[in-house]
Amino acid sequence: MVREKVTVSTRTLQWKCVESRADSKRLYYGRFILSPLMKGQADTIGIAMRRALLGEIEGTCITRAKSEKIPHEYSTIVGIQESVHEILMNLKEIVLRSNLYGTRNASICVKGPGYVTAQDIILPPSVEIVDNTQHIANLTEPINLCIGLQIERNRGYRIKMPNNFQDGSYPIDAVFMPVRNANHNIHSYVNGNEKQEILFLEIWTNGSLTPKEALYEASRNLIDLFIPFLHAEEENFNLENNHHKVTLPLFFTFHDRLAKLRKNKKEIALKYIFIDQLELPPRIYNCLKRSNIHTLLDLLNNSQEDLMKIEHFCIEDVKHILDILEIEKHFA
Repeated sequence: MVREKVTVSTRTLQWKCVESRADSKRLYYGRFILSPLMKGQADTIGIAMRRALLGEIEGTCITRAKSEKIPHEYSTIVGIQESVHEILMNLKEIVLRSNLYGTRNASICVKGPGYVTAQDIILPPSVEIVDNTQHIANLTEPINLCIGLQIERNRGYRIKMPNNFQDGSYPIDAVFMPVRNANHNIHSYVNGNEKQEILFLEIWTNGSLTPKEALYEASRNLIDLFIPFLHAEEENFNLENNHHKVTLPLFFTFHDRLAKLRKNKKEIALKYIFIDQLELPPRIYNCLKRSNIHTLLDLLNNSQEDLMKIEHFCIEDVKHILDILEIEKHFA
């Protein structure tokens, strides 16, 4: 009966692309509408779609670089205008399109003088560059620049860690997300005696896929996540039965672990330990700052449920904070 009602209520829903443009090779924009929706439905769909667009779509990027001429990340090389760090940052901005799985190797081998751009990257067959003009380095002398690259397809982001340096290679902050930004707006109107809504979705992508493709991917991924619940009626859950006991995820231990930390610390001391001192990744740090969490005391006064309500915050972020707090136990 419930499924029949859902089918009838959604049969008349229609979506439409009302605007589509390419501002540059690395910036596409699309605006879509979905209607008619009952009161409250637009917000439900809009929030879920925005999270799926930003966090559930896979993308491809360069995740590691290696060169025998690089002594360390912050060094400079004679004959190259940019520092090694600047070159790595330029490689991070390279936008790739692929359908590969796992990691692939690529390389750059150029002789100066001249500009090194994305078109100089030798790629595996399954990968292509969105913008060949993206700048990498400027060789001011007749030297050879040879860099080995690692390319990977994944979702979300990956911050390079200090212990991730291996074999003379350097990890690069990986931002796999092909969707740069996503917004949703709601227009409410009255249809007879019923209040209805129109959902507006705005999507910006990096050019590796169009906003329409991003909308399709996000929708498909959301459907895949909810498919298991469609079989809920077929399962006979019994929490008292050992075969059906529910094991809570690790992040539910958040408050317990923080409570242990508070036992050995005075609140007056916690007020003077700022989150700037915790060496948090920039994205997590900015999320906490926007939520008026400035000190360790502010952080400990929030439960894991409170932190999960922060925009752009996820379970992995909570676990990351836990790991850092374990390391920072020596703080007075």
